[in-house]
Amino acid sequence: MAKMESIFIDCAWSLGDREEMDRDGHIVLPGLLTADARTRLVEALSRIQSLMPGDEEYKPSHYAAEYNDYLASLIGHPQMRDLVHEVLGEDIRYDHCVSLNRPGGNGGAHWHSHEYGETRPELGFVRIFFYVNGFAPGDGALKVVRGSHLFRDASIDFQSDSALREDWIQDKVHPVTGQPLEIEELSAPEGSVVLMWTHAAHAVTPRRAGSDTRWTVVYAYRNPGLPSRARWLSEAFEERGVPGAEGLLSLY
Repeated sequence: MAKMESIFIDCAWSLGDREEMDRDGHIVLPGLLTADARTRLVEALSRIQSLMPGDEEYKPSHYAAEYNDYLASLIGHPQMRDLVHEVLGEDIRYDHCVSLNRPGGNGGAHWHSHEYGETRPELGFVRIFFYVNGFAPGDGALKVVRGSHLFRDASIDFQSDSALREDWIQDKVHPVTGQPLEIEELSAPEGSVVLMWTHAAHAVTPRRAGSDTRWTVVYAYRNPGLPSRARWLSEAFEERGVPGAEGLLSLY
């Protein structure tokens, strides 16, 4: 296989990065994507967007890598594999690739968390978000609750900040720092990558009506051992395979 172009400017991962992610539930790696990767991602995600009939449940959104060769090629990209191995260890599987494009006027996303291995903490599940053109607070921004992942609660589901504060967050403290849990709105410059553990509570603010499209794609990987409800991968795609992703597409 020909040598692939870099997608990350610098993929060095430190012990401090892992400690931050394990403590907070996420880590922001600002400006990690190369200029070439950003250009190609916009082209790929524009193509996915052009296939969408306005229904976010439509297949091109949830099975994005199956509709675009460039997105598929990143599943087993050496830099991606190295990053996932740093987080999850040696035994990893690809779970899904979903486009999360948010045009101006998009309503954002309510508070939620995701499942995997609630009773088996040795099984990790990480989502890797590529924020191609970034985001600013209040404009398609990611909101988080540091430490929420440590409760391993896959049932978090609230429509507003106030509902989350008055219910799930109430009286909870961070299991490591002892600080009261609170909502935080992030910002990310162009080309940022965000890693997040699956049980972390998160939401997205609406995209302002006058803003351009926030181009975003998320890749998810896990340690095998259990079924995954989030695994969006067709049988045909698994059988066809992807160069560089050998051993990553099977459930177990």
